[in-house]
Order: sequence, then structure tokens, then C-alpha cells
Amino acid sequence: MSEQPRSRRRRSGSREAMQARRSKPPEINPAPAGPKGGQYRPLTDSQVEQIYNTSLRMLAELGMGDSPPALTERALECGATINELGRLCFSPDMVEDIIDGACKSFVFHGRDDRYSFEVGGDRVYFGTGGAAVQTLDLDSQVYRPSTLRDLADFTRLADTLPNISWFTRCCVATDVPDIFELDFNTAYYLMRNTQKPVGTNFTLGEHVDPIIDMFDAVAGGPGKFAEKPFCKAHISPIISPMRYGEDAFDVALASIRRGMPINSITAAMSGATSPATIDGMLAASFAETLAALVMVNIFAPGYPMIFSNWPFVIDLRTGSFCGGGGEISILNAAAAQLANHCGLPSGVASSMSDAKAVDAQMGMEKALSALACGLSGANMVYESSGMMASLLGVSFEAFLLDNEMLSHVYRMIRGVEVSEESLAFEAMRNVITGEGHFIGETQTMQAMERDYYYPKLGDRLEPTTWAEAGAQDAWQRSNQQVREVLARHQPNYIDAGVDAKLRSQFNIKI
Repeated sequence: MSEQPRSRRRRSGSREAMQARRSKPPEINPAPAGPKGGQYRPLTDSQVEQIYNTSLRMLAELGMGDSPPALTERALECGATINELGRLCFSPDMVEDIIDGACKSFVFHGRDDRYSFEVGGDRVYFGTGGAAVQTLDLDSQVYRPSTLRDLADFTRLADTLPNISWFTRCCVATDVPDIFELDFNTAYYLMRNTQKPVGTNFTLGEHVDPIIDMFDAVAGGPGKFAEKPFCKAHISPIISPMRYGEDAFDVALASIRRGMPINSITAAMSGATSPATIDGMLAASFAETLAALVMVNIFAPGYPMIFSNWPFVIDLRTGSFCGGGGEISILNAAAAQLANHCGLPSGVASSMSDAKAVDAQMGMEKALSALACGLSGANMVYESSGMMASLLGVSFEAFLLDNEMLSHVYRMIRGVEVSEESLAFEAMRNVITGEGHFIGETQTMQAMERDYYYPKLGDRLEPTTWAEAGAQDAWQRSNQQVREVLARHQPNYIDAGVDAKLRSQFNIKI
């Protein structure tokens, strides 16, 4: 009789200890950024070789049209040729030599070193992208034109979200019509509202120098940005099918001169600017991204460039862009596999839901593509937060829900660690021959934090408790939390003196 009370006290104490630990922040993140991917390989080794060889053949026989004169001149010096149609062609040997000498990894710096990470290998990171022209309004819950204020708010919201490893503008400030003021104000608010690595767009090459001068001022003086570049240039130098774009080429050269890493994006459309077949599209878009790699490396061998092949899908019934679904998920996962086959820093796109509301369709489409791209081993997964309405819209609430979704994705990519300790044979012996439950076991408490992720927005209450708490759905819970974050997080990461000088020189809005 004396043993039973001791057993009950021990179990009660274990429950109290567990509740106390649950109330504390986790000591170990069970779903950290940067897990090793590559578990999902949609293409066999033979299929990779077939697509790769077809891409080389396209560059050698079909070549690239509309090559800017400076690019043509330099390419010919490096071994390129002009075919009978006047298109710039690259032999397989030339392309493979460039692949061999291309940058295989580089550090993408944050202004705060805590946020810096290495791009390359098989480590996976999620971040943002996009150019949405509409924002899902927090109050009306309908779409309206995106503003610079929205961009500033999205930046400071992303500054608080651990699963967003870098921030690239997610919307276009439609209330800033001047293209230079748009580029400058976009870059300014990236500097003001986050110290994570960032990416920005340049409409014209001539915009690069004044904006990097601003980065230098923020970083502490002339040349400081190039010492630890914390911003990458997003360019789309290829106009599908198989043509160069002059404005993006100018931006690339200006970026190289100032030491800014390049994210070179190919965004072909299936059945429109690229073949409708999955393998044909992969071959064509891979060839185009290789053409961008050639473009950068003939001017700056080994220059840090993210090989961003983003094969996009259109609904062939209507011609509308489809950001979610199985096809775009497998295409981008395969694009990562092809880039990783060459050992190049890879970038793909995911989570571009076609849904307009924060609903089940949104969750399904985002999780499907984010998981496929993450498991493929893509180094940088873009568009992974906030994007809605087939990239036409962006949502504050989706940013928070996507951040939580990405914890689940990171947890799945992390996989299972097996050891004698975690197999826990002796613990099983003790429980099976003793009290008959694992609640109070030391290993249970350790595994609770190490192996399990506990959502904050996802609901796990039983129905009655959920109803008594207000019966809120995910949209309502995330809307409330966004408001709380934006009310309390008011960063300004630009020195006051530097800020005053910038505002005296440039038309900085709001």
C-alpha cells in the first residue's frame, strides 16, 4: 500500500514538470533552417543526363537571340559562335568549362552576422520573392493596390519570422510611379526594417550605383558593402524562348562592378514560352539558365550567382498562370535536382498559391510545393511566404501561417536520427516492466523539444475548448497576431545621421 502513493506523486510531479517546460521557449529548435535536402529526386540519373544533354544541344545548335553587342563581343572572344540565323551559340565544351569554373558556394551575408548563411551544397533555406501588385487588406479582407507602406510593413514583419532566411520585396509599391524612386525606396526600406540578407530589383543598370552608394553609407563608408555584400540583385536576363534581355544584362554588369551577388531568374511558362511537356520544359528552361550562367561568367569567372530556374505552369484551358499544384511542384523540384547535378547554387520557387483567401486551398498548395522543393535540396526556395492569387497578391496573414508551415517542412527535411541512445531499449525495458507509460521518462522530456515542433497558430484544441475560446479559424488568429507584431516591432536599422543625409539627397517616401 505504501508504494501506490509514491507512484501517484511521481506521475503528478512529472506532469507538472512537463507543463513547466512547455511554458518556456524551446532550448533546441526541432526544425532549424538549413537542413540537408536531396531526399526527393523526381528525375532518375538517366533522365537528368537526357535533359542535360538536350540543353547543351539547344545552346550549341539553336543558340540565343537578341544578344546585346557587348555580350556578343565578349562571348565570341571566349569561344562562342554565330550560326546561320545570327544567333549566339555556345558549344558543349564551352558551357561545361564555364560550369566547372563557376561559383559553387558563397556566403550570403546579413548585416547582422547571425543571419548569414552559405548558399550551395545541399542545405535548404526558404525566403521571399515576388512582385505582387495587390495586397490582401488586414481590415477589409479584400485586395487593393500594394503601396510602399505595405512593403515597409511586410519587411518589418519578416524581420521577426525565423523561417524567412532572407527578404526580397514581395510587392510592388504601385503608389511610387517614378522607376528610380521605386527602386531606391524599395531598397531603402529593406535597409531600414531588417538586418537579414535581402534582395532587390533594379529596373535599369544606371540605378545600381546610387543604391549601392546608399548601401555603403548604411554599412559605414565607401566600399563597405562589397566587403560583406548583404543584398543580391534579382535579374531576369532571359526572355523565353531563348533570347537575352538588354536591360537585365546592363543590371548584371553594374552589379558585378560593385560586387553584388546575382540571383539570375529564368521564369518560362509551360505551353506558352516553353514546351508544354514536363521534360521538354525542363530542358528548355535549364538551357536558358545556363545561358545566363555563361553571360555572367564570361565577364567575371566564378562570380557568385544563384542558378534560379523557376519553371512556371499555365492552365492550358485558359492561359492563366498556376502557382499551385502538382505540376509546378515537380517542375521546380526537378529544376533544383538539375542545378545540384552541376554543383551550382540553386534557386527555385514554391508556395505561390492560386487561392485568394487564407483558406484550405492556400494551405494545400503552399505545403505541397514547399515540401517538394525543400526535399529536392534546393538551396534557396523563393516565393515561400505570403504569396497569393497566382503571384498577383500578397497577404500579411499568409506570412505568419507560411512561417509556421515552413517549420513543419524543415522538420520533415531534417528526417530521422537513429542512435543507440534514441532507440531507447533500456528505457523501454524499464517502462514495459515497470509503470507502463513513458510520460515521466527523461528521454520523453528531451525528445519533446528536440524532435517535435509545436505550432502556435495551428489549432490542436478539442472542439468544446476551441468553441469556448471563440471558435477562431487560422485566418482570424493570424490577423490578430499580425496586428500585434506590427504594433510592437518598429525597427530602424539605419543610423540617424545617415538617414538624415539620405533623406536630404533622395526623395524617400513616407
